[in-house]
Amino acid sequence: MKLIRTVDAEGAVLCHDITQIIKGVTKDAVFRKGHIVTKEDIPVLLSVGKDQLYVWEQEEGILHENDAAEILCAMCRGDYMGRSEVKEGKIELTAERDGLLKVDNKGLKAVNGFGEMMIACRHGNFAVRKGDKIAGTRIIPLVIREDKLKDARKAAMEATGGKPILQLKPFTHKKVGIVTTGNEVFYGRIQDTFTPVIRQKLEEFDTEVIDHVTWNDDDKKVTASILDMIGKGADVVVCTGGMSVDPDDKTPLAIKNTGARIVTYGAPVLPGAMFLLAYYEVKDEGRERTVAIMGLPGCVMYARRTIFDLVLPRVMADDQVFSEELAALGQGGLCLNCPVCTFPNCGFGKGV
Repeated sequence: MKLIRTVDAEGAVLCHDITQIIKGVTKDAVFRKGHIVTKEDIPVLLSVGKDQLYVWEQEEGILHENDAAEILCAMCRGDYMGRSEVKEGKIELTAERDGLLKVDNKGLKAVNGFGEMMIACRHGNFAVRKGDKIAGTRIIPLVIREDKLKDARKAAMEATGGKPILQLKPFTHKKVGIVTTGNEVFYGRIQDTFTPVIRQKLEEFDTEVIDHVTWNDDDKKVTASILDMIGKGADVVVCTGGMSVDPDDKTPLAIKNTGARIVTYGAPVLPGAMFLLAYYEVKDEGRERTVAIMGLPGCVMYARRTIFDLVLPRVMADDQVFSEELAALGQGGLCLNCPVCTFPNCGFGKGV
């Protein structure tokens, strides 16, 4: 840090905030630390009484906050992410398209654990829309040792396998089949109020419902319909009804009998404990694809947010869900059913 005349400060980097006070109007920093002085800034600096300035002096092995922010940004920026210009040592990332945000927690912790630097981001495994802010990066002091930042980058890359800490998986077009089950619906004793809810949630994504059937509590018919929909090209099959442990609730059996790989029957999430997720592997003329099959409990019909809202974005981004990930939802898996729902800007489904 050195002291120079303000009139000679063009191109210099401020070491501290410059405050402007106008009685009854403002008391705020007119320039922040790290700001690079331009020719147009000099009259402003003189007007706030700064005839001399403390500025940063380049030293070998020391990085300015703006240069450090660029390195941090490169560590975490994945595909389909836009970035801001560096401003006061900070760079922000935004989504360039709708998709699922993935966060490598080990890489994130590796960087933030070094001290003097930070990456803050949204929670992973949730949907983001084009234009949404994703993350911000900066160092804490004005300058940082270059070797420390290199060590942080090395640790992050080791943790992520050389991939960016943040990734955005775009949502893809999905063909969906819906199988509605239940004697009470099949025989017209009650109106089907479940399917409209499913259709409404699917409309939040790029989906196309290619088939919908309604059956009584006959597991063989349900199994046959699931396989038929897959044969017609369905990428996702959603089954509603018959998901509890009552003897006549046979949807889990019907899904199992398709030969699909069951990921879980049951999840530590309320509402949604009786949820079932399975994957069915298909080879269509040499092309392999994976079909997600979901058995939805009755709570999805009447509760505003459930396990379905946590898993559906991942299915839409071709991000396979594993049993250990569902098990981790226990912490954060309790929806508080708030009078005004703010999901996903709440703790529901945030896990550990």
